[in-house]
Amino acid sequence: MASASGRSASPFRQPRAVWAVAFACVISFMGIGLVDPILPALSEQLQASPSQVTLLFTSYLVVTAVAMLVTGWVSSRIGAKNTLVAGLVLIVVFAGLAGASDSIGGIIGFRAGWGLGNALFIATSLAVIVGAATGGFAGAIVLYETALGIGIAGGPLVGAVLGDISWRGPFFGVSVMMAIALVATLAFVPATPRPARRGSIVEPIAALRHRGLLVMSLAALLYNWGFFTMLGYVPFPMGLSIYELGAVFFAWGVLVAIFSVLVAPRLQLRFGTAPVLYVNLLLFAIVLAVIAAFTSAPAVLIVCVIASGALIGVNNTLTTQAVMLVAPVDRPVASAAYGFIRFIGGGLAPFAAGLLAEHINVHVPFYVGAATVLAAIAVLRTGHALLAAADQQLRNAAAEHAGEPDLDEVEVAEIAVDTTGEPGVRERAETYHPRD
Repeated sequence: MASASGRSASPFRQPRAVWAVAFACVISFMGIGLVDPILPALSEQLQASPSQVTLLFTSYLVVTAVAMLVTGWVSSRIGAKNTLVAGLVLIVVFAGLAGASDSIGGIIGFRAGWGLGNALFIATSLAVIVGAATGGFAGAIVLYETALGIGIAGGPLVGAVLGDISWRGPFFGVSVMMAIALVATLAFVPATPRPARRGSIVEPIAALRHRGLLVMSLAALLYNWGFFTMLGYVPFPMGLSIYELGAVFFAWGVLVAIFSVLVAPRLQLRFGTAPVLYVNLLLFAIVLAVIAAFTSAPAVLIVCVIASGALIGVNNTLTTQAVMLVAPVDRPVASAAYGFIRFIGGGLAPFAAGLLAEHINVHVPFYVGAATVLAAIAVLRTGHALLAAADQQLRNAAAEHAGEPDLDEVEVAEIAVDTTGEPGVRERAETYHPRD
């Protein structure tokens, strides 16, 4: 069925609720790279070792990982919007407290609280965007990855500008921006009903018995080990100023955004998910090995970091989409299980990198990161058939519903019968599929 305009909906023509959540996603993802430019300054001004400073990543991401296991349980009891709001409130509070802290231990602890809020927010935000966005599932993923790319790109730049004033600036800045996102969410995201079925707290762990979800999650853990080794530790051997680090990671984040939105879908369509991921991960492993070999050459490190943004952008989009397609469970459950496993790798890697550098040498963490990314390829190979089936599922859906904004007739009928669905589904059904 054609849309009102006769064309499929653009992923960037969205209702206000989607833009409110997308803006909050941008600020949330800023939190990942926000501290990169100020890591050396924090180490110097708070008299902390590099491994202690990398705990800013570890406490944030490990708590995010563990909290992902209960996000579905919480959301099924208080509803998607209330879960979003709770996550935003926690981020506002703990980011502000981190900025007010006077010790590295205090910042690490408040980053953990920030991670709890982040888990509640990100686990629900993707489901809300998928449910409320026009343009179908693939369009929603593009929009989500666009927010991720902008946030990752903007985080280091904001961190550099505010960090040049004071190391406290980035934390206070996130607190203020998330407060704005909180107001927008309260104003524009409609109230969401509580799901008819309450989720179980063990569902995400139980979901990992499904081979497709487990394979994608383990591959993501290994890939994220390499990714966050680079993100969390490479600022130390680079020896750059706050603004120089901000500029490098801004350029890196711009490539993440461009390749997530514009390049990854084209590569997937041309070559398929699995082949693109194999080549992409191999190239990223090579980049990490080059970083390991040339840690004393800032120019090489700068080029490698910026270039890796293209590889990370492709990987982020294709793995996020693939895990949602291969997992035979509800999307919030799949997202929680996947997030738990992958963020564990991302959280432990920077701290491990600091310890390896301090006790052996600065080259070892990056060689280890390269090895884990190569291991991710081996894990993905065991799920090759599942990825091929996911590609075919996307092609079939695109062919069957070409020109439709989101929903097929079966989905519309189901919504009409039980009046359930993710936020925005019923509104889209009434707009694009009015019933006589």
